[in-house]
Amino acid sequence: MTTQVKFLDTTLRDGEQSAGIGMTVDEKLQIARQLARLKVDIIEAGFAASSPGDFQAVQRIAQEVHGPVICSLSRAVAGDVDAAWNAIKDADSPRIHVFLSSSEIHQMHQLRKDREDVMTMAVEMVARAKSYCDDVEFSPMDATRTNPDYLYRMLEEVIKSGAKTINIADTVGYAIPSDFQAMLRDIQLYVPGIEGVTLSVHCHNDLGLAVSNSLAAIEVGARQVEGCINGIGERAGNASLEEIIMALDTRKDLFGVELNIDTTQIYAASRLVSRITGMSVQANKAIVGENAFRHASGIHQDGVLKDRSTYEVMSPERVGLPPEVQLVLGKLSGRAGLQARLELLGYSLDREEVTGVYQRFLELADKKNEVTDRDLEILMDEENRTASEPITFSLDTVHFTGGDKDIPTATVRLIGPDGTFLTDASTGNGPVDAVCRAIDRVIGCSTTLADFQVQAVSEGLDSVGSVTMRIENAGRVFSGRSASTDIIVASAQAYLSAVNRMLAADEAESLPAVGSTPD
Repeated sequence: MTTQVKFLDTTLRDGEQSAGIGMTVDEKLQIARQLARLKVDIIEAGFAASSPGDFQAVQRIAQEVHGPVICSLSRAVAGDVDAAWNAIKDADSPRIHVFLSSSEIHQMHQLRKDREDVMTMAVEMVARAKSYCDDVEFSPMDATRTNPDYLYRMLEEVIKSGAKTINIADTVGYAIPSDFQAMLRDIQLYVPGIEGVTLSVHCHNDLGLAVSNSLAAIEVGARQVEGCINGIGERAGNASLEEIIMALDTRKDLFGVELNIDTTQIYAASRLVSRITGMSVQANKAIVGENAFRHASGIHQDGVLKDRSTYEVMSPERVGLPPEVQLVLGKLSGRAGLQARLELLGYSLDREEVTGVYQRFLELADKKNEVTDRDLEILMDEENRTASEPITFSLDTVHFTGGDKDIPTATVRLIGPDGTFLTDASTGNGPVDAVCRAIDRVIGCSTTLADFQVQAVSEGLDSVGSVTMRIENAGRVFSGRSASTDIIVASAQAYLSAVNRMLAADEAESLPAVGSTPD
């Protein structure tokens, strides 16, 4: 048995299914490039048949990202398989990942098909995928609640049809580590041909056991694990890839497996995914949380000062945390100092790009005495965001008045699609509400604010504030984000960002659908 464990990252597919997340094609490409730097083995770039936007994202990643296998998810439907292949066919190493429900509860209530019909679908669609490319993965959805004998037979048949990776999906986070290990041992014992394919697992975190189940699976022979950066995903999320990676890296003595991962790229991947999705990483999150390498107890501090290994099982540098010694940047700092610091933080910019960023840096430095690493990360995120987001309307100016005795009032001036200036004003329950209502009046739209988060990027009264907003319209949720030393301005920009995404989605929905749906 091989000792290498491969990682399939599904941040761009399952991760995007987190409530309120919506990424543009360029944002997905940014994340895919960082995943390539992290050296994940397989990038599940999306679900090509689900929408024209997803098809485009998968296709561009397949064409532009090199190193990892590029994979598209596909239902066991001919149109889906065809769309998946058309999206990934330009990849250096393409993979089609076919999934189909195997549990009785899914077949009865979701598919509404009998077991033999489902079996036929699985076999035929794996064979169809195999006709396009040699690398085919099959996932029996809700495998952990599936009748064992039926599951064994389904896996045997899809292996005969050409599946090279068999992925056991704990779709609803039902498994317990000891039972999951027993299930995987039985699969290896009772499924003919299983020894000739890669056994994979995909664990959800509904009971908080996704990482534990993934590690337990590796102990009994799984050699591919699937998950997301920061553990994002449907409901309570997927297995957190960075936690699995560092558990295997730190406990080589126990697991005895090899990884192809560059662990020093973990922190950068975590920060990028957090900023693009708008999903903050909790402070006490393992590996990448703000407090992961902070020590408050006097006893702990004393031990760490003498030898970090007293209270740290891994070094911060191992996961790519920025160096503790910081170069203080301010309005008198030059381009060279800015570029040097950005390079230490993992950003590679040419001279023209540095010049553009430097102007934004000076604007920020005029408002702050010192510009911190976190400020620089937000600055770079704003640069990338404005370059990649769909922009129908942009913010020109915003003015607001308020107070404990006054009615909050806001006036906004937007630049429309044709370059004209559009102005309107509104009152509200507070300055942010007033600004959002004024933007609605200018554009002529109506939304519901589903979530509003403000987070200080660094310490001090002059901190940059990062704002994430989620709006709801016709049952759809769109997110927007922005940052500024002025929270009201950041809120206006974040709200407008979400509205622009909504308008872009409306336009995309008017395009012909890709693929087909199950009958």
